[in-house]
This record gives sequence, structure tokens and C-alpha cells, in this order.
Amino acid sequence: MPLYLTRFSYTPETWARLIEQPEDRRAAARTYIESVGGQLHGFWYAFGAHDGFTLWEAPDNVSMAAVALAIGAGGALSPMETTVLLTVDETMEALRRAQQVRYRPPGS
Repeated sequence: MPLYLTRFSYTPETWARLIEQPEDRRAAARTYIESVGGQLHGFWYAFGAHDGFTLWEAPDNVSMAAVALAIGAGGALSPMETTVLLTVDETMEALRRAQQVRYRPPGS
């Protein structure tokens, strides 16, 4: 199954709610991804441009998009960015296929 990396930040309102009532959000994240047949591989908080990161596994892009849309619609995160991760083998296959693409830069 494909892997996905999500970078997110909490809104100030969400941080205020978590300070008032601390909550381990890993259980919630696990529930969301398992509802589409996926798995949570990791959940981390960080300093910097993003407040946290999750590593998910989902059956397909549509399943992961459903989870991302549902979470995003909740309004607690802003921004939230999800990236599809490719394995080295998938990247090698893409490189081989790229040899057959006859790209032409604009104006050439």
C-alpha cells in the first residue's frame, strides 16, 4: 500500500483547546486512517514551519484523499499538506518510463 506524509499545523484555537484539555491525538488519527483500511505508522510534533507530521499507509490515493478532506473540513488544522511517498523501486520505474517521454520545452 502507498505511504503518505502529512505536514500540519494547528490553528491557535486548536492549541488553546489542547492546552485546556490535553489529548493524545494519535488515537484519533489512527481511527481516521483505519476507517478506510489504512494504518498509521507514525505521529510526531515538531518545532518549525509545521507543528506535526504523520506517516500513513492507505489502500490508494482516493482513500487517503477522503481522510485528508475529512480532517481538513474539521477546521482544526491550517495548513495541512499530504505528499504521496514513492519507494525507491517506484522511482526507478518512473525513471525508466521517463526515458520514453519525449518532453519538449516551451518555445523549442
